[in-house]
Amino acid sequence: MRSEFWQNVVAQAGQNGAGEQLPFFSLAPMEAVTDVAFRHVVSIAAEPEVFYTEFTNASSFASPKGIHSTRGRLTFTPDEKNKLVAQIWGSRPADIKFMAHKLPELGFKAIDLNFGCPDKAVVKSGGGSGIIQTPDLAREIIAAAKESGLPISVKTRLGYLRVEEFRDWLKLLLEQKIEVLTVHLRTKKEMSKVPAHFELIDEILALRDEIAPKTLLQINGDVKNCQQGMELWRAHPGIDGIMIGRGIFEDPFCFEKSEGGHSRQDYMNLLNQHLDLFDKHNTESNPRKFEPLKRFFKIYVRNFKGASDLRAQLMLTKNTDEVRQVLAEFGENYEDMIENYARVSEEYHKNKALESKT
Repeated sequence: MRSEFWQNVVAQAGQNGAGEQLPFFSLAPMEAVTDVAFRHVVSIAAEPEVFYTEFTNASSFASPKGIHSTRGRLTFTPDEKNKLVAQIWGSRPADIKFMAHKLPELGFKAIDLNFGCPDKAVVKSGGGSGIIQTPDLAREIIAAAKESGLPISVKTRLGYLRVEEFRDWLKLLLEQKIEVLTVHLRTKKEMSKVPAHFELIDEILALRDEIAPKTLLQINGDVKNCQQGMELWRAHPGIDGIMIGRGIFEDPFCFEKSEGGHSRQDYMNLLNQHLDLFDKHNTESNPRKFEPLKRFFKIYVRNFKGASDLRAQLMLTKNTDEVRQVLAEFGENYEDMIENYARVSEEYHKNKALESKT
């Protein structure tokens, strides 16, 4: 029987006019990206059905010294609890069990196990995609997490070295009767250097239908927005969910159901809201460093005249107040800058025309 958490997710996705169940959409868990502040920014822009926390190391959580470093990763607000999944990773079943038992006390209603991260340090420790090479350990970790009583899902890759590994690897995972299987359609070795293997979706769907028909299948890799996700679902209607990761860096409005243009001011408003949310969650008990915030500037400051100059100025700032000051000055001078761009462009084309005549 499907858990209440995932039943609600599926219900929120809804049905189309033909009565077909539509896929749910989620924002992929990303290190130093999907924190509580940014999740709220995405919700303001266009909200998916599911969010994931940044992945949290179970061994650090279980350690008296390490638990403080994980606290911020698991911060969430009450309005998130019905759509937020705690993603955890590790190679020690005892630590996974300990953390999984604590997560309900923190208010979480679902757990996702990271069996797909290709980071060298994570893999060296035996976690992330390194677990693909240790199937017996994968079984133990899933069993340990299940003892929490929360619904368990897994995010993984097709294999470690070879694409063909998916037949045995995904079969093993499906046999564990997990609630959701999210498949990044590349191997650990491939990283993100090759196109996602969409050609394998139908075979993966057939494998799911044969072994664990009640397990929801979510696809990840090379889907940049909701429109592309719906095209993929129409081509492979057995897909239950679509996870978007890097697409959010190209468009914070990527979860909009219908494609629509946004003005420069729309992006500036989102950036200002991100600054406010950063300050709101930057507390004495959970201090946040300013430098990592700079990686988000490229999400909002792009595709308009003067964007590269503005980004350069923002990268020199040292706190959110300085960012606001730079944005305010940029807004005040924007019209004059556009006129200057137009004048320079006109002169350039005139000179080029004269050169072509001589």
